Amino acid sequence: MKVVVQRVLNAECVVNKEVVSQIPFGLMLLVSFTHSDNIQNVELMAKKIANLRIFEDENQKMNLSIQDVKGQILAISQFTLYASTVKGNRPSFVDCMNPILANDYYEKFIEIMNNTYNIKTLPGVFGADMKLNIVCDGPVTITLEF
Repeated sequence: MKVVVQRVLNAECVVNKEVVSQIPFGLMLLVSFTHSDNIQNVELMAKKIANLRIFEDENQKMNLSIQDVKGQILAISQFTLYASTVKGNRPSFVDCMNPILANDYYEKFIEIMNNTYNIKTLPGVFGADMKLNIVCDGPVTITLEF
């Protein structure tokens, strides 16, 4: 499982020129799965993100988590994170998880963030052509992989 975490001042997901999800402040996540992932990866990733201290405290040190600052999350499925360009210039997606199982894990990840960690987490539209409008804060961008 691979996730790109971006600290944002706001973020929205647009599908067919319609805003389907938006958050005012928090994290925008690009979430991807590979063949060897399992539910334990999903649970570990959710815990890591819920507790990741990338928001500044009163001393401008990154000491606060998304929970501490009461932020929200926009989680976008992003199978292309597992693209390989080792051979040639056209990406290969053979390392991407089967879309049906990937969607199940994606939905489970969102459920864990909402219900276990009580962080309002909104999805994109799995498999759709999405347009993302974000205002990065920092910018702070971190890649996590389990």
